[in-house]
Amino acid sequence: MLTLAAQMLRHRKGGFAATFVALAAGVAVLMACALLVESAWHYRGQAQRYAKTVAVVADRDLTVSTELFGETEHTTVTLPERGGVPASLADRLAAVPGVERAVGDRSLAVTATSAPDVPVTGHGWASAALAPYRTVEGGPPRSDGEITVDARLLAGTGLGPGDSTEIITGGASRTYRISGVVEAGDAGTPGTGTSGVGGSGGAVLFFTDAHAARLDPHRERFDAVGVLAAPDADRAALLAGVREAAGAAGATTYTGDDRGLAEQPEARTARDFVLQAGGAFGGYAAVIIAFAVAGTVGLSVRHRRRDLALLRAVAATPGQVRRMILGETGLLALLAAVASVPLGLLATGWIRDELVTRGFAPGSFTVRGGLLSGAAVTVAMAAVALTSAWTAARRTTRIRPTEALGEAAVEPGPGSRARAVTGLVFLAGAVSLIGLTGATDGQTALGAAVGMLYTFVLAVALLAPWINRAAARFLGPVLQAVWGTSGHLAAANLRANARGTVAVLTALVLSVGLGGSVWFLQDNLRRQTVVQSRDGTLAQHALVSGTGLPESATEEARRIPGVTAATGVRRTSVVVPGDLETRAVVAQGIDPRGADRTLDLRVRSGSLTGLAKDTVAVSTATADAAGWELGGTARLWLGDGTPVTLKVVALYERGFGFGDVTLHTGTLTGHTVTGLDDRILVRTGPDADAGTLEALNGLAARYPAASVVGTDTLTGELAQDLAVSGWLNKLLITVLAGYALLAAANTLIMAALARTRELSLLRLVGVTRGQVKRMVHAEQAGLLGVALAIGGTIAAVTLTSVVNAVTGQRVPYVPAAGWLGIVGGTVALALIATMLPVGRLLRTPPVQGIGIRE
Repeated sequence: MLTLAAQMLRHRKGGFAATFVALAAGVAVLMACALLVESAWHYRGQAQRYAKTVAVVADRDLTVSTELFGETEHTTVTLPERGGVPASLADRLAAVPGVERAVGDRSLAVTATSAPDVPVTGHGWASAALAPYRTVEGGPPRSDGEITVDARLLAGTGLGPGDSTEIITGGASRTYRISGVVEAGDAGTPGTGTSGVGGSGGAVLFFTDAHAARLDPHRERFDAVGVLAAPDADRAALLAGVREAAGAAGATTYTGDDRGLAEQPEARTARDFVLQAGGAFGGYAAVIIAFAVAGTVGLSVRHRRRDLALLRAVAATPGQVRRMILGETGLLALLAAVASVPLGLLATGWIRDELVTRGFAPGSFTVRGGLLSGAAVTVAMAAVALTSAWTAARRTTRIRPTEALGEAAVEPGPGSRARAVTGLVFLAGAVSLIGLTGATDGQTALGAAVGMLYTFVLAVALLAPWINRAAARFLGPVLQAVWGTSGHLAAANLRANARGTVAVLTALVLSVGLGGSVWFLQDNLRRQTVVQSRDGTLAQHALVSGTGLPESATEEARRIPGVTAATGVRRTSVVVPGDLETRAVVAQGIDPRGADRTLDLRVRSGSLTGLAKDTVAVSTATADAAGWELGGTARLWLGDGTPVTLKVVALYERGFGFGDVTLHTGTLTGHTVTGLDDRILVRTGPDADAGTLEALNGLAARYPAASVVGTDTLTGELAQDLAVSGWLNKLLITVLAGYALLAAANTLIMAALARTRELSLLRLVGVTRGQVKRMVHAEQAGLLGVALAIGGTIAAVTLTSVVNAVTGQRVPYVPAAGWLGIVGGTVALALIATMLPVGRLLRTPPVQGIGIRE
């Protein structure tokens, strides 16, 4: 039967080409998703500055335990502000048998004015032994006014040992003498990757250990402790002792490749992000691809019922026919994998480059593996295709040979009772998910909404035969009124072919529903954030600096004549528990003095005047998710993992524009990487004049890399940042909706090309070519009308539910151009995919066409 299957592939090129396209595109998409997940699974960052260590002790994540349905769930969250370890831990680790040295490492945010575009971090000289580094020129720093620098930091500057250079750290610029130049030893080039404090983000420079401690806003803590083993140490016993000491201090021991996660905390964040994005993307894609492949394979088998009936009539057994169909499908799946796995590899490489360029992943993130992903995707696609082929072949192969030819000429009924009941169950499930979406927020609401979308589509796929028949009866008078006799024929065709258009209807509904919901969700989130930021910022000016501003700058701004209020803003993230998930949310630290004149968070209850070191203000969405109430207590963790319990003094609505948690700046002191403010919002009064702005510019000139901008500039920058962060979601929807449209076009072309005998018969009984074309137009109008109505309704319900849950807006924002693009693109593609092949068929003489096989 395999030989016969191969011959069928040669002589049935049209139907098999359509199946091949659906399989090949699906393999390419799933291969990219699987390879991203596989690469992220292997990714551990790069242990470059810690390459000589046997272990690194650090505190990079937080594990929170919650009770859910009687079960204890553990959630691990990467600390946004790089937790530290007690400085005393270095001495305890040094006392572990087999440890030669335990070196505490401090990572300081610094900028070299001679090379401002080169990312650089500052460290104490003792930590140079952890890489190790090799001294090229000069020697180590011996006083507070000296530094030793990475050779890459001096490239193109003309500086060298003995020269002076300006270094910005702690919001101040200081002059240092270059005492020496170092470069990486045998371990490789430390610092390769993207920027990040303390990570492998660029070049390094070294202060004396004492001066580094004075510059560090967390003097009593180390960023990490690197452990160096003695030459004759028992490695297993040493690591056991290190883990015991680290565990007692609440820290984690990183060994082997995991040392890269200690050196590059952003590597864990990127790893988790790519794992989640690739897994979610792959899951959504798998559902759509399963729909498309099942529909395409099933339609291909249905269009060959005459061939299969003849085989049964000439004594082919049901098992032989099924094996032939499975052989055909298996060969196509194998060919699709051979052709598309390399395309998936190329696509993954491009996605990786985009992730790095847009800041989603460090430069050290690489595409790894491929063999496992390729095999898994090939097996998965083959399984879907073979299952679909087996299901589609069962009806023809299970009937008697004498009935098979008649079955080939008569359209079967809409479906079984089990199919109808299952479809209704899924429909009820989708309706129930509307309530779940409205009862949650954040990622939980988004996940429930996506589940609701797919459940709706699955219900439509199962109920499509009955939907098509009902729609044909309802639209019959309309089609006849518009297209006359051709409309009558179109309605009859839609009723008779209700089961044959299931795949088309499902693909169209999916593309419209997906594009009209998740795509516009990103637009709503972006718009809500920008609007809240713009409307809630009362200040006219902002003093900003890429290197940070000390609190004293805010006091100086308040003393400028014409300034009525100035508020320092320190951006961070905190970890908030919830009933369903523990997550990091955006937060800000402010000095509440005069904040009501620079910020309007739209406080719903309470007041920001009560904001102090032991209190907190939270957005209404976060308060609802965490179960916090005004006047109650809020238990959360600061960005470095420090647990705090604060009194809730205000609930506000503008969480998108300003963060879900607002703290007193004093609460954050010592718990952020830099310990500095990111910006100062300045409001001027009616008596402000040109001298006020000149004084503000003079204040900015006293701080490194600082400038005065209008607050509308901040809103514009926020919109650009959101556009970058929304890129991945847009890419996801483009690929998924595009594949759904491809599947719809594929099935439409297959359905059109299978109508040669039907259209020829109509022409032989007197129907003109014009009437046939109008009939096809009427059919497409009916089918598209039903698909757009159902898909639009699903999109509207999904989008409204999730936008209301996430942003509190009952009416979502839907750009007219976006809807026109989705509807117009779907209609244009459907018409082209139908009318081009029908036009080709009408060029075939009807006498010749009536004798052509299906």
